[in-house]
Amino acid sequence: MSSTTTVTGPAAPAVPARGSLRALLPALAGHRGMVARTCAAALLEQGSLVALLTLAAHTVGAAVTEGRAPSPGTVAALAALVAVRAVMTWREMDLSHDLAYRVLAELRVRIFDGLARSAPARVAGRRSGDLAATAMADVEALEFFYAHTTAQLLASGVVFAGGTAVLAAVEPWLPAAVVPVAALLAVAPFADARGRAERGARTRAAAAKLSADTVETVDGLRDLLAFGALPARRDRLAERGRAVGEAQRAEASGEALAAAVRDLLIVAAVLGVVAAAAHSVTSGRLHGAWAPAAMTLALAVLGPVAESTRSLSQAVGLRAAAARVDAALKAPALAPPPASPRPLPPGPLGVRLHRVGFGYGGRPVLDGVDLTVPAGQTLALVGVSGAGKSTCAHLLARFWDPSAGSVQVLPADGGPVDVRDLSDADLRAAVAVVGQETPLFHGTLAENLRLAAPDADEEALTATARLCGIDRFATPDTVVGERGATLSGGQRARIALARALLAEPRVLVLDETTAHLDNAGDAQLAAALAHGDRTTIVIAHRPATIRRADRIAVLEGGRIVEEGTWEELTARPDSALGRVLAVTPR
Repeated sequence: MSSTTTVTGPAAPAVPARGSLRALLPALAGHRGMVARTCAAALLEQGSLVALLTLAAHTVGAAVTEGRAPSPGTVAALAALVAVRAVMTWREMDLSHDLAYRVLAELRVRIFDGLARSAPARVAGRRSGDLAATAMADVEALEFFYAHTTAQLLASGVVFAGGTAVLAAVEPWLPAAVVPVAALLAVAPFADARGRAERGARTRAAAAKLSADTVETVDGLRDLLAFGALPARRDRLAERGRAVGEAQRAEASGEALAAAVRDLLIVAAVLGVVAAAAHSVTSGRLHGAWAPAAMTLALAVLGPVAESTRSLSQAVGLRAAAARVDAALKAPALAPPPASPRPLPPGPLGVRLHRVGFGYGGRPVLDGVDLTVPAGQTLALVGVSGAGKSTCAHLLARFWDPSAGSVQVLPADGGPVDVRDLSDADLRAAVAVVGQETPLFHGTLAENLRLAAPDADEEALTATARLCGIDRFATPDTVVGERGATLSGGQRARIALARALLAEPRVLVLDETTAHLDNAGDAQLAAALAHGDRTTIVIAHRPATIRRADRIAVLEGGRIVEEGTWEELTARPDSALGRVLAVTPR
């Protein structure tokens, strides 16, 4: 057996590693100007508050000890500081949230790009509600990190350093009472970093499970009602909700304990500052009028540090959300783009699978598949369920790359072109794959059809809809429910095929597309496919569909074991096609 490709995508760890938040800082790189303005506003906001409190305390001290009323200049300075503080508080909040929401908008797009880049392997096996939780709830949780952490940490560090330097110049004993407490406040968030990360991870995991179950419940509401399973499902959702509540309470309890520790440290700082100031006043080193100002300055510079510590503590709890987002952003491309794409010449295209090997997570599916479909020919690819027919279609669409061999398109002029050498745009324009369960989106029929050909005019859209028999049950303005819920399986199949035909692909792969159609509908769509000179690969089980193909290839044991026309293959007494038809439900 040839080597296989593992197609399971990476998942965010249960307990995220350190550095998960730092990994998201590069998202700020595209907003350097706004980051600088936010930091400047935060610095002015915090600095103006410290200056206001210190000047006010000195004014009161002078009035009490010297019986001196504040001068007009002092009053003007206090009023100016109040105005600066008010304006900068508003400005900092405005800038920081504007910055955060811009970054979050970009992250959502990049998460979608990451999922698209690694789909379908990364998406396969993951619940849509879980993916939605990453793209929406986890990203939204990071708003706190971008809006309330980065600029504030920088500003509080600068304010504390400047205030401590002033204190040291006024009275060296006062920094000795403040610096140790500030150091303890700074390291406090990291003392229980693992616990915070674990609690945050439990909350994010519980919320993702609730989201996934809710989406599944809404999608399956009709079946749940039909089988009387709705009460049990409601109980499950209630259990998921309780799990989220318990996880959130655990987080809140941890944060309450951390807040109590911070308050105790602040009280210790107050006692230390009062003791140091009293000693300085009694020893004559600090004038009485300056004592209130010095004590206020010492405590004021601790305020931003304590607030930043609180923000940092909450940010540590977001490591799980950051890890999930980072994993989505860095999802590897299972089909990386070529360094130098080859141009694809115009005209009909054939298809070749040359010694192709592939497997899922160590389970081999294809082992040296050799198959050539000349341009303009229709091939029926048949085999028992699980033989690897859909895998061949996915490799041709380059959802994955083979672990061995190559998948090629064959232009009429020039040599074969490996699909790995084509740009994504050229490949999607040339090859279209229509599955059995092609999703439809909420919107009009015309909007759903134009997903494949946004520039298609009304005439082409109407003609294609008529060709596929859609005009019998819908008009271009008919609203299609989410996932085609308002349509039958056969109607969805017709729309899916029409969407692909509207794009005029040169290679069309139908993976059980007509399974939901009756014989008459199957024949009608076969007539629609007869138009044009495209190459068509039909994956089907229905004998009537198979026998209409120009050639038939039978996939068995990971290889093509038989090729020929319907007449040739059914005439053989030991035909592999006969074995497949005998065990395949039709």
